[in-house]
Order: sequence, then structure tokens, then C-alpha cells
Amino acid sequence: MRSIRIRTLSILSLLLILMLPWVFYVTAHLLTTKSLSFDTNEAEKEDLNKMSHLIETNTEKWSDPQWQENLRGKLQAEDMGVKILTESNQEIFQFFSEKVRSFTRVEQFSIMQDGRIVGRVMIFQPNPRGVQMIVAFTGLLLAFFIIGYVMRRFILNPLEKMSLAVRQVAEGDLDVQLPESPIKEITEVYGGIQIMTEGLQESMQKQVELEEERRFIIAAVAHDLRTPLFALRGYLDGLEEGIADSPDKQARYLSVCKEKSSQLARLVEDLFTFTKTEYLEMDLKKNTVNLPILLKKSIDSLNPLAKQNNISIIANYFEDDCMIMGDSYLLERAINNLLDNAVRHTPHAGKIYIQCYKDGNRVVFTVQDTGKGFSSEVIHRVFDPLYRGEASRNRSTGGAGLGLTISRRIVRRHGGDLVVDNHSEGGALIKGWIPAHSSSA
Repeated sequence: MRSIRIRTLSILSLLLILMLPWVFYVTAHLLTTKSLSFDTNEAEKEDLNKMSHLIETNTEKWSDPQWQENLRGKLQAEDMGVKILTESNQEIFQFFSEKVRSFTRVEQFSIMQDGRIVGRVMIFQPNPRGVQMIVAFTGLLLAFFIIGYVMRRFILNPLEKMSLAVRQVAEGDLDVQLPESPIKEITEVYGGIQIMTEGLQESMQKQVELEEERRFIIAAVAHDLRTPLFALRGYLDGLEEGIADSPDKQARYLSVCKEKSSQLARLVEDLFTFTKTEYLEMDLKKNTVNLPILLKKSIDSLNPLAKQNNISIIANYFEDDCMIMGDSYLLERAINNLLDNAVRHTPHAGKIYIQCYKDGNRVVFTVQDTGKGFSSEVIHRVFDPLYRGEASRNRSTGGAGLGLTISRRIVRRHGGDLVVDNHSEGGALIKGWIPAHSSSA
């Protein structure tokens, strides 16, 4: 449906009001006079002059019945009417044809003889313009009816329905039917309400999903926290009750307690960081960061854990000009999660390769291990909160399943992204990028 502005519709309505009565008037005039001329018809003038002359030259016969009958016949033939009065306004003769009875044009004059008034004459002729005026008025009424119908259908009805729809939205009912209208302003408002409704629907859906995810995370993390807490409490009770009655047994109990407390700290830290990146506003303390140096720092912190399984972390390729703008603490946390995940899923005596290079206006970093890689099921859900593949469902091999999720969100907060894949030579490949920062900028 083609749209039209209210301003244009108003101008067209005004033109219709002005033009339609005139069209009706001209049409009626043409049908009644067979002419487009609006002057008095010459034939009518001639008939009027003849009738005036006939009456004026026969004043002595005004009361003659035979003359009156003859005059009546002529008036009937000419569709005219006459009223003859004495000087004292007493009626002498009167006749009206059928056409003259409805709409008349009157010519009135006095008859004088020897300087005195002998009578007064009124001649009546049909006035077709009376019909024309009624037809023009009908055209005006029709114009108002058409404009009222158009206004009602295309402006008032859509506005009423739109008002009802807005009230429904205000009451929380987003499943509303918005009217269509060829009026452009109404269409624009309709589009705005539709965008608002769709946005509210998406917002509500996202809120429901976030609430479900929040409940799931709380339940899952509570379960993950309970396992090391129970173990920690059991070993502490054993130490308190003297079950560890030898130095070796006490050392083993203390080692387990330390391991469980470290696991608890890691779970709590993961939950805190995830909550901060997902639900709270995370302020980035940005400064210039040399990403290769940050990677080397993370490698040094993970090397002790890697050496326990005889795993080698190799800085395969590092470029010098890999400067970015970011929060060094959060970026280090993200990279530590990636390396920790690689160490935990790389087999004994395996290798982990780290690369960092500049690609156009981006700084790219990759983490490749020699493990089994991602299965077809895991690779599509690896960034889902609390999701763990079959190989890592045992809590002893990992944390709460938030590490990769946290890393990706931190990288995205820095304007980049993180993706996973399987390397062509085997093993998992995690690739990330962050916008580069020029030192001269």
C-alpha cells in the first residue's frame, strides 16, 4: 500500500471540498441549459421582452377574459408566469406554469400612461440556477462525506487501534496486532511501536534465559563447592581426631587439604569473574599491554603444573610489535584459563605450542596442544557456562567449567573474539584476536 503524508491528504481534502461542488454545479448547468455560458440566455431575454411588450400595449384588455385566456396560452407555451396588479396593488390577472412554481427569476416593472401609473406587472421565468445550487450543495455534502470516510478509515481507526495496542503493551501483553494505514506518519509510529515490542520481547526472553542460567550456575557451583568442602572437612576432622598418627600420614592429609583449598579458591574465583563479566558492569583498567610478555608470564606461572606431567609449553612464534590496549589483570586471567585448560587436556609428555603475531590491525594469539582435540559434540558447546566434555567430567581434572567462558567474554570486552577448532595435525586449537594498538597513536 502506497503511503501518503497527512499534509498531502489535507491539501487533497481541501481541493476536493473546493472542486467537487463546482463540478456538480457546472454539470447541472450544462444539463439544464445545454451551454457552458453562465450569462442570461438570449432567447429568454427575447421572450421576456415580447411578453413585456404584449402586456404593456394591451392595458385596456387586462380584464378581458378572452385576452387573458390568450395570454395564459402564451405563458404556458413559454413556461412563464405573470402577475398583473392595479396601481393600488389589486390583482387583475395571475398565472404560473409548472416550471415556474419551483424556481423563478422575477422581472417587475410599472406601466405608466399620461404620466400616471396604471398598473404593475411581475413576470416570472424559470431559474435553472436554483437547481444548480442544490446540486452544488449536494456535491459539497458528498465531499465532506468522502473526506470523513477517509479520515475515519485511514486515520482515526488506526489511531484508536494503536492506542489500544500501546495500552496492551503497557500492561505486559506484547502479542498485539498493529493496524496498517496508508498514512506515512501512522506507518512510522507503527514501525516504532513494532520495534519497541520486538525489543521488549527479546529483552524479556533474554531476562528469562539469564534467570534460568543464573539458577543453573548457582546450583552447579554449589554442587562443585560441596565436594571439596566435604573432603576438606573430613581430612581436617581426621587431623583433629588424631587419625593421622604418623608424620607421613599427617603430611599426606595436609597435602590433600591444601589441594582442596586451592580447588575451592579456584572455583570461587571462577564464579566471581564469571558473575562480574556476565551480570555486573566490568570496568576495564586499560593501558598499553605487550601481549607476548603477558603470554610469557602466563607460561611461567603454568610451567610447574605442566612439568608434573612432563608437558612442554613452547613459545613457538612471538612477534615483537604486538601491542594492545587492555586490562592486563583480566587478560592474564583469560590466558591463564586457556593454558590451564590445555595443560589439563594434554597427555603425559605432550606439548603445547603458543604463537603471537600481528595480522593487519589485529594481534592474534593461538594455543595448540597435542591432546585428543574437541569432539563434534563438544566443539559447539565449549563456551557454554558449566559445560564439560566427557573427557573432563571428573571434577579432579578441572574447575567449574567456566574457564573458557570467562576467557571468551574477557577477550570480547576488549573488542576481539575467541574461537576453537581442531588442528590439522591433531589436538585442540584455540585462536583469539584483539585490536592492535599503535605506539604512535
